[in-house]
Amino acid sequence: MHMAHPTATPSALLQRVGALIDAGRCGAAGPLLAAARQIAEPTPELSLLAARLAEGQGNDTMARSELDAAIADAPGHAGLRKQRAALCHRLGDAERAARDAAEAVIIDPADPGAKALLGSAMLSLGHRPEAVVCLTEASAALPRDPALREALAIAMEANGDAAGAFDILSAGLSAQGGALNLRNAAILFCIRHHDFIQAIALAEEGRIAGTVDACLFGLKGHAQSSLGDHAAAAESYAEAFKLGPEDPYVRHLVAASGMLPEAPRAPPDYLRAVFDGYADRFDEHLISLGYQTPGAMRRIVMEHLTLNAGSRCGPVLDLGCGTGLVGVALSDLPIGRMTGIDVSGKMLAAAAAKGLYERLIEADVLDWLEGDSTRWGMVLAADMLCYFGDLGPLLRLVRPRLRNGGWFIFSVEEPPPETAVTAQGWRLQRQGRYVHSMAHVASAAAAAGFSVRSLRRQTLRHEAGAPVAGLLTVLEPAP
Repeated sequence: MHMAHPTATPSALLQRVGALIDAGRCGAAGPLLAAARQIAEPTPELSLLAARLAEGQGNDTMARSELDAAIADAPGHAGLRKQRAALCHRLGDAERAARDAAEAVIIDPADPGAKALLGSAMLSLGHRPEAVVCLTEASAALPRDPALREALAIAMEANGDAAGAFDILSAGLSAQGGALNLRNAAILFCIRHHDFIQAIALAEEGRIAGTVDACLFGLKGHAQSSLGDHAAAAESYAEAFKLGPEDPYVRHLVAASGMLPEAPRAPPDYLRAVFDGYADRFDEHLISLGYQTPGAMRRIVMEHLTLNAGSRCGPVLDLGCGTGLVGVALSDLPIGRMTGIDVSGKMLAAAAAKGLYERLIEADVLDWLEGDSTRWGMVLAADMLCYFGDLGPLLRLVRPRLRNGGWFIFSVEEPPPETAVTAQGWRLQRQGRYVHSMAHVASAAAAAGFSVRSLRRQTLRHEAGAPVAGLLTVLEPAP
């Protein structure tokens, strides 16, 4: 137990509190901070520690309250502004973060941390050139900070300078080859740009140097699988599994490689990790692949409206709504209120920016549907069920939530001709997505109490120059 000495000075107590918070020992820091507040006058530094402690304890509301009150008393304190900017940025309030970070830069123009926060907030707001300027200045002041270098590369890539972004990462690796996160960022960059050979080479350099983690081997396996070298990919996934056996991302990739029994669905933590990292480029990437599912769903919804004399078909639930591309496709139709649900907070932030949904919910769809009591007029799931193997559990949860006459419209990927599915009619592919046979979709629907209104083949998008075959399904409650 850490107890305040009766002769302890406020400065000594605050120094000790800060050290405990830095060490992650928030439980021990709390009583000392309370003691310091009893013997010290209120100061910005004390409020900063209180906010940091609240964040460390997971109480963001208390942290924000502490900072709001302190900034009201000391609006010109750069540290308070920076702390609130960082908190607001983490909570998705990029506008407030940008205002506070800008104030911090005005107060102390030489502070690279304030410029880095301003750059990150600018990037979240879509102000890419300004983000590059801020992060360039911050990185120049702290050239050996790998996190700043990675943030600058992300901003440069978003601003259209992919070559410059990779140069920034490469220069950082040349200077700090042991910076693991920087190496993983460079490997991921190569994978995004389909330079799988370079991605494997970077991963191998890290392996030789002994600078590795589960993420590096997982990315290496992804690159090897993308080149068709599935045997080598399986070995990389096995190494990743050794280093991160409880990591849901790693376990799912290992299962996809065939080294673990197939799970009935992708773990929510895996999906969150994938799509949080994908959110900032999701729309652009899918559009580049000729993404067709939202448009196909729009045509089905228009058919519903025509059959029902143009009446509203809502409320509408968009499962796995992502960045809201289905909402965009339906935005001019009289469908009533739309609610979106997704496991990725960053994807939801992108959807919120479009202003098309009445409500957006961050949750796992199965958990949320179990507690939902709404009767929906229409439920949509665009390319979300490819992360479920057995469709039965999800369909059984949707059925009681869909009112009579309502439609459940969803897409799944269909197995390529050379792919054998399990006896149940589904299979986990090496890229981490499931494929489903037409027979499985029909049988799962019937077992859940649905009638199949339509079940037809549909090209969902293109990958590697080839169409991705899918099934577009419309279900309605069985009489």
